[in-house]
Amino acid sequence: MKLKLTIVALLMSAGLAASAQTVTLDYYFNHEVHKNKAGQQERFHYLWGEKQNSGFSTFGASFTTAGAQLDSLDQAPTADNLKNTAIYIIVDPDTKKENPNPNYIQPKDVEEITKWVKKGGVLLMMANDSANVELPHFNTLAAKFGMHFNDDLQNHVIDDTHFEDGAVKTTGNPVFATSNKIFMKDVCSIGLSGPATSVLKNSNGATIIASAKYGKGTVVAVGDPWLYNEYVNGRLPAGFENDKAANDLVHWLLQLAIGK
Repeated sequence: MKLKLTIVALLMSAGLAASAQTVTLDYYFNHEVHKNKAGQQERFHYLWGEKQNSGFSTFGASFTTAGAQLDSLDQAPTADNLKNTAIYIIVDPDTKKENPNPNYIQPKDVEEITKWVKKGGVLLMMANDSANVELPHFNTLAAKFGMHFNDDLQNHVIDDTHFEDGAVKTTGNPVFATSNKIFMKDVCSIGLSGPATSVLKNSNGATIIASAKYGKGTVVAVGDPWLYNEYVNGRLPAGFENDKAANDLVHWLLQLAIGK
């Protein structure tokens, strides 16, 4: 009997592992390096395993806690190398200031990503204010889904005594079911056309999160990479709930990717 129960448990575990959705983070369009304390060049900025303030380790933990598995892609995306990916995240593509030889998004990349989304993939595009992200090429991809990252600066915060300038109310928003207020500073707004719709607006009425259905898939665009560790580690002033909002966003994305 014990052996049978063990076998059943193993089969159930294997089934769960097999059905886990894969969330792939781009390491190609965003590929920043700096020297570590030992003087060696190393990757940094928006990495799954990066526990410093600039990393995505907490965001990644939200996905794994929800049952997903993490992956990364350090080469140009293709329909083939994305075929086992449910959610593909591109965050803050490099400028020449950040990388002397940036991998700009090319027409071939747009074609491959678009094909993947059309078949059911969920694409999350996270931009930044125009001084800190390469928007012209990024917008060639966004345009395929009726979106445009604008060259503007929303929610500008000058210092730590002005956190409220970066506040965005999420109360009643169906995506952010458990959070009421988030912190998202120095973001770009998103222009909408065609299938694109607004998911979240700031106090000025500017869209800062948008989405669009495309074929069997969905694209979500955000005007900032706002879920890096610095702003989801519980150190924001009382009332800001980026940690809860991260979990809300993760559950929504995984729900969109069901069946992938």
